[in-house]
Amino acid sequence: MGRIGLVGPNGVGKTTLLRILVREENPTIGTVQHAKKLRIGYLPQESVFSTNETLWDACRHALSHLVQLGDTLRSMESEMAAGTPSDQLLAKYSALQEKFERAGGYIMDSRIKRTLTGLGFAEKEYTRKLDILSGGQRTRALLATLLLSDPHVLLLDEPTNHLDVEAMEWLEGYIKNWDGAVLVVSHDRFFMDQVVDTVWEMTPSIETYRGNYSAFLQQREERYERKLKEFQSQQAFIQKEEEYIKRNIAGQNTRQAQGRRTRLERLLKEAKLAPPSHQRNMRLNMQTNQRSGDLVIRTYGLQVGYMDDEKVLFDVPDIVLRRGECTAIMGPNGAGKTTFLKTILEEIPPLNGNVKIGAGVQIGYFAQAHECLHGAYTILEEMQHAEPSFNDLETRSYLARFLFTEDDVYKQVDMLSGGERGRLALAVLAVQGANVLLLDEPTNHLDLPSQEILQRVLLEYSGTILLVSHDRYLVDAVATQIWEVKPEACLLSIFKGNYSELRLKKKNFAYNEKNTVTDDGIDEIPKKKNPKKWVDPKKLRRLEKEISELEKELKMISGWLEEPENAPKDIAVLGEEFVKLQAILEEKLQTWSDGFSE
Repeated sequence: MGRIGLVGPNGVGKTTLLRILVREENPTIGTVQHAKKLRIGYLPQESVFSTNETLWDACRHALSHLVQLGDTLRSMESEMAAGTPSDQLLAKYSALQEKFERAGGYIMDSRIKRTLTGLGFAEKEYTRKLDILSGGQRTRALLATLLLSDPHVLLLDEPTNHLDVEAMEWLEGYIKNWDGAVLVVSHDRFFMDQVVDTVWEMTPSIETYRGNYSAFLQQREERYERKLKEFQSQQAFIQKEEEYIKRNIAGQNTRQAQGRRTRLERLLKEAKLAPPSHQRNMRLNMQTNQRSGDLVIRTYGLQVGYMDDEKVLFDVPDIVLRRGECTAIMGPNGAGKTTFLKTILEEIPPLNGNVKIGAGVQIGYFAQAHECLHGAYTILEEMQHAEPSFNDLETRSYLARFLFTEDDVYKQVDMLSGGERGRLALAVLAVQGANVLLLDEPTNHLDLPSQEILQRVLLEYSGTILLVSHDRYLVDAVATQIWEVKPEACLLSIFKGNYSELRLKKKNFAYNEKNTVTDDGIDEIPKKKNPKKWVDPKKLRRLEKEISELEKELKMISGWLEEPENAPKDIAVLGEEFVKLQAILEEKLQTWSDGFSE
């Protein structure tokens, strides 16, 4: 099945196309045909639930066919237990039981839990009502129900908007291993690189490119260059023919000139090529007014958090940011990345320690929520406030580089879309001439062409950059080091390298933690420098014995579930036992883990 990425500038109609495909809107011309019994899973940008179910109940509702089948099996079991079952009932029960098993009925709850965990839900959130979840949580909840419902086709409109990096990576792995077809609209270039094998570019006509997003960029440029050469070649031919006709139309070669004019007129009417054009894009330029000192930012014993509740979000090792470096700050939502930037800007005081700003440092700040903009101003007024030396003509000319033209400049800031606010915030930032940029999610709401332009500008920027971003494609391209916030350990770790290198290191670390290989090829458990000790050794031995017995029993039942003909009990009974034993095992493993001390 194909995995297609749909790209194009904001407002070109990508979301409208998805809505037409799921018949939520009607096409202006033409029709949409669906295969018989086609199941489509559609994730809109804004998710709305018309139910007050809990998150867990909504997920079970997505598997209602399995729930109903399980209820039918239990009803038949009660009927058989009440009397001597007929051969017909036994045959029907056996067939339904096999269908239930093959459809994953016995592992239904485990599958729901894996999906919710992968999308970033904690177990305590399973019982929350959908109508009290945040917008981002509702989007993730809807995505979970779509994945569980096993559609034939997934139509996803910005599926990574409310996901942190771990959830994005989980979704990437899920889609790559999924058998169905996918059509995804996304501004997340790294996500597109990982999951799509075809790109449709809507301009608003649709052009097809084979490969992932990076392959699309290369092919699009090659296609443009080829069309430009063809156009230039035809223009040269037309000019040559016109010159010949002009020279000979009244001379001795009149007949040849008339023939060429006839052929040229036919070409101009039927086969004249239009000049290829790149779409109108933002023209961004970042210049620094003066060079900063070599030392840009330095911290001493810094703790990031809020004074009102004295909660430490994370400790910062004594770090040094030097001139010309580009550092990306990454971590899950709510970990304190924005708080860290505001601590550097002295908008939020540190809980402990301090931040030293180097000599000659001029900081330009791009806020994630664009709170630096004035909501009551027009675009023109906002720009004149940022650069008072501009007259009206200069201001309008400058704003045109950011795609604000004609009457657009009189729009009120509060009425702008997310993408428009992002472009205006970049326009204000660029005019400041700062030599240090603190950027908080600068690619949010920007369309793909604008993201590509911003990336190129940051690569060419001569100053220093501190970048908070979930945009892994951008981080991969521009970052020279990554500061990763780890909320579970309440610390900031430093990695020298880009995102791909960090990702590879984590994969290798996870593998080495699980298994190390000795010289003779035999796996062994890796040794730890400071092993933890169990509080009560006697309880430890007893608990480990219980865990071992449970694992053996689960392995035996698993074998019977795979080969029902050898099972000593009904498959339904074994399935229930398997689920119960698995829950007991998880509880004991948690007890085993909790019983350790340093």
